[in-house]
Amino acid sequence: MKNALVLALAATLLAGCAGEPRREGALDPRMVEKLNAVTLDPAEAGRILNAYRAGHGLGPLRPDPRLMAMAQRQADAMVKANALSHDAGGSFTARVEAAGIDSAHVAENLGGGYFSTAEAFDGWRKSPGHDANLRLPNATRYGIALSKDPRTSYRAWWVLTVAAEPEIRREMAAEGAGPIVGFGNDPRPAR
Repeated sequence: MKNALVLALAATLLAGCAGEPRREGALDPRMVEKLNAVTLDPAEAGRILNAYRAGHGLGPLRPDPRLMAMAQRQADAMVKANALSHDAGGSFTARVEAAGIDSAHVAENLGGGYFSTAEAFDGWRKSPGHDANLRLPNATRYGIALSKDPRTSYRAWWVLTVAAEPEIRREMAAEGAGPIVGFGNDPRPAR
């Protein structure tokens, strides 16, 4: 009896980690049509983002292929997991490293249920944490992605990633020590 209770509890916890169950049965054709009309134009997203940043005295961002690919992998992972989570595709730090984004200033906004790029940005502007990412002062590049599935809880899943320029790696040698890789102007060894 005790083992059955433990197994039932473990199954419940694992189910909670898997995200929401997918919709089953017939889908509303109007909703499917509306979802099919949802598109992402990265250039339009850049115009929206850069107009907003300019209104706050901040410089423009340019699209970055690595950030675009990273954002798309995360959007697809959220659809697969049916979970709006920064960890759906692995930890944020691990995903940044795997994508080769060599910057100490990287931020990510997630969104679900928005049926246009403008709606996604409007939602992010209304959230203090997401808004701070939109206005990351030293950001210079962005990646944005959309993934869709009518059977998932949000149907349309959005990811925006912004980053500063890559950090400059330089070799530093201490007396009697081998080379140490450092970043930027920080004389401390990298850890």
